[in-house]
Amino acid sequence: MLTAAPRLASARCSGFSLLEVLVTIIIMTLGLLGLAGLQVKIQNAEMESYQRGQALLLLNDMVERIAVNRANAASYVSADAFGTGDAQPASCGGLAGVPLDQCEWSNALKGSAEKSGTASIGAMIGARGCVTEIQAPNAAAGVCAPGIYEVQVAWQGINETVAPMGTRTCGQGLYGSETLRRVVSTRLTVGLPTCS
Repeated sequence: MLTAAPRLASARCSGFSLLEVLVTIIIMTLGLLGLAGLQVKIQNAEMESYQRGQALLLLNDMVERIAVNRANAASYVSADAFGTGDAQPASCGGLAGVPLDQCEWSNALKGSAEKSGTASIGAMIGARGCVTEIQAPNAAAGVCAPGIYEVQVAWQGINETVAPMGTRTCGQGLYGSETLRRVVSTRLTVGLPTCS
């Protein structure tokens, strides 16, 4: 009979109570909710990063087009932005030189590189491109100033951040809040080899 008492005491101490199981479920639920929130933030950051990468590729595309056609660099300047909402044709057939470059860049900004069904999805949200002249070339004797051009690519971001500052005006006022507008830009100097 001495052995029956220890068995009875150990039977009462083993296993989990319903309260312990409930606390465990609540802790796991909170952890999973936190993980789901983190997943959403990671997806947004991934999309922002993808859009910035695409913008840099498109920015370099136009810079290279201008650099190849240096003699006509001033012809790339346009008062209107290229890309989303512009008047460029969907097909660039029959065009040559600067108009062809502008048409192809516009279509790339509209996402024509990738399609899902008939929709173009290969670019950023609301992508626009701008080419402006910072300094006109001047080949006059004693002046010899190169042409300086700024190429900008703007798009709509996912999360609000600081609004672009300085001369980055491409797409300004087109994305609702300025804190959603993203812009990458670079300047290109076109020298004058015939200056004296």
